[in-house]
Amino acid sequence: MISRFDIEGPLLLKPRRFEDARGFFSEVWREDWLAEMGVVTRFVQDNHSLSRAVGTVRGLHFQRPPSAQGKLVRCIRGAIFDVAVDLRRGSPSYGRFITAELSAENWQQLWIPRGFAHGLCTLTADAEVLYKVDAPYDAAADAAIRWDDPQIGIAWPLAGAALLSDKDRIAPPLAEFDPPEAW
Repeated sequence: MISRFDIEGPLLLKPRRFEDARGFFSEVWREDWLAEMGVVTRFVQDNHSLSRAVGTVRGLHFQRPPSAQGKLVRCIRGAIFDVAVDLRRGSPSYGRFITAELSAENWQQLWIPRGFAHGLCTLTADAEVLYKVDAPYDAAADAAIRWDDPQIGIAWPLAGAALLSDKDRIAPPLAEFDPPEAW
């Protein structure tokens, strides 16, 4: 299953699951399957994160070119509110965002192409996220924009204060960002 958003690029995917009395089997990533949907990429790194507390916010993160990353994100335990913000210079949707709830239960994945910032908020304790990226981590290209920037206007599903890293606490707003990637 594939769902598109009103912003060109991100895709919500749901791989097929074959279930029986033993459990299930699923191909969660197949190069030819993604290519049929217009995603032609070569993944080079897998990342795995665990967020212990509900209300943990990670993001909005991205890497600057030439180390920009496309990401295929899925939640394998618990549930997250996942966000992608368009940072492509000249894009008609620049500064706009899409959201999706990803969970172990709904089995959905989010494709986030290069030129987008990515963030998430945990909806359950002990949420685990796996994501494939098409460029390796590059500390010199690592960047972030403010997760709660009113110019972007994301309505994060928080019951209290967000649990943040120091990096996310001091990230600059979108207005201070000079978009390096052309749409």
